[in-house]
Amino acid sequence: MSYTDAQIWGIIALLGVGTFLIRFSFLGLVGDRELPEWLLRHLRYTAVAILPAMVAPLILWPEANDGDPDPARLAAAAVTIGVGIVLKNPILGIVAGFGTFMGLGALL
Repeated sequence: MSYTDAQIWGIIALLGVGTFLIRFSFLGLVGDRELPEWLLRHLRYTAVAILPAMVAPLILWPEANDGDPDPARLAAAAVTIGVGIVLKNPILGIVAGFGTFMGLGALL
């Protein structure tokens, strides 16, 4: 499907307005009130949930391989998770996973 320039700019404008309204509904309308404890408890896990949600499709269905799982990516994910859990340090886990991915990428 082909879009005209006006349609593309209209989509961009609507997405911008939608994003603003979503953020304003939380920050503008509720920003000066104290949030309930149960909501604050759940909001603490938002950042922890976003990274795996962004990375999982790149590991399981990478576009670079036409959606076929790649052994180097799977091994790097396993090493990242393992090092992160054992050492309780996400930065070292990411570095170890990156090293594994690059090393196996060179070998395979």
